[in-house]
Amino acid sequence: MSKENSINYKYENEILSCESYIKEFTNKIFEEFDSKSEKLKLLSKIDDLFNGKKVNSTEGRAAWHTKIRDEYPSTTSDQKYIELFNSSNNIINIGIGGSFEGPKLLIEAEGNTKKNHIFITGSDYQEFKEKTKLLDPNETIFIVSSKSFKTEETIATLKSAINWSGDMNKFLAITSDKSEAIKYDIKNILEFDKEIGGRYSIWSDISIAARWENNSEYEQNFIMGGKQADKELKEDSRYLRFVKTLSFSDIWLNNHKNKHTRAVLSYVWKFRSFPDYIQQLEMESLGKKSSNLSEFNKTGQTIFGGYGPTAQHSYFQLLHQGTQNICADIITSKENIKSLAYAQAITQAKILSNGADDLLKEEEKINGNVPLNLFILNRINAYTLGYLIATWEHRTFISATMLGINPFDQFGVSAGKIFTKKYLEENGG
Repeated sequence: MSKENSINYKYENEILSCESYIKEFTNKIFEEFDSKSEKLKLLSKIDDLFNGKKVNSTEGRAAWHTKIRDEYPSTTSDQKYIELFNSSNNIINIGIGGSFEGPKLLIEAEGNTKKNHIFITGSDYQEFKEKTKLLDPNETIFIVSSKSFKTEETIATLKSAINWSGDMNKFLAITSDKSEAIKYDIKNILEFDKEIGGRYSIWSDISIAARWENNSEYEQNFIMGGKQADKELKEDSRYLRFVKTLSFSDIWLNNHKNKHTRAVLSYVWKFRSFPDYIQQLEMESLGKKSSNLSEFNKTGQTIFGGYGPTAQHSYFQLLHQGTQNICADIITSKENIKSLAYAQAITQAKILSNGADDLLKEEEKINGNVPLNLFILNRINAYTLGYLIATWEHRTFISATMLGINPFDQFGVSAGKIFTKKYLEENGG
């Protein structure tokens, strides 16, 4: 390798460290962005978020995912639902978007689960057929998650599940609209607040399976990690600067360096679905036009990624020697410091940032100069995961404020649902 990494920014606390390798993003540029944030009253808008103001302006709602973290535990689950969970070996989770990505991430992160958890999205009946073909209906319950309980994929799979199971006592609906779930003769229903968006619902009863797996211990630690990030955002100037740096550099790279695409790569097996989760969080929150008052025309970046050890054997060639303007976030952990995965994460960060021009053949040389953030977690546990996700939410909210957009609506997604439903009605679906 031609030279050592040059870190232009580093943040560290007892939970994680973050090293940023983003050339030309100087302290002067940060201060310019920070001055803009003051004019936009960023701190006041953060207060509005936590105080329950209607920050979701287009729908006239608050965004209450932070409230869940602040008030936990506010409620306890009915014992009959716990008994339902304990009665079967197979737990089929039916949902899509936030109702899928969040629970799946938590179950994978928890590891060593007592139950066989299966996640079904539901657009293609073959998915349901293949994932249930070896299961006994008597040993299977269904958790059906949908904020509106009108999502076409979820409802289609629900109907298949009812026909397959034949026992409505084995169904639990989790929704913000109980009246819709009742239409399908579901008797077990948990309702969550309409002011909790789907991609922020991981903190709600949507993730109840993870709670029951470990008698709420894992969930409690997860939520406490998120709550700690909230506390630091409001009270710790170092943490606030850290999250601002992530957000400001995202916007700067996108608008001034034509870095419109970012790879999110987890080198932690238990957090292997974290990139999928973040993809929805960022692209659904920031994938909108900026306000007329914003000086930034380019809003959310295109996010892709996956489990690092797999990803580097599939598409890292493009990052190393391709011509695309890509930046990256890499996640690893000191808990795995002697593992191959940790070595790969550190090595890839160095090569992506600095290149490798000491190789003999011209065709072997690596471009380098890929802007990236290297997140090194001190531990792999529920608390750290909660802290990391909440930090990413804060990063996204600050970006939305700077860009002048509402990160809590998703009318583009809704349009797809409306026109799909219309097509099905017109074509006998």
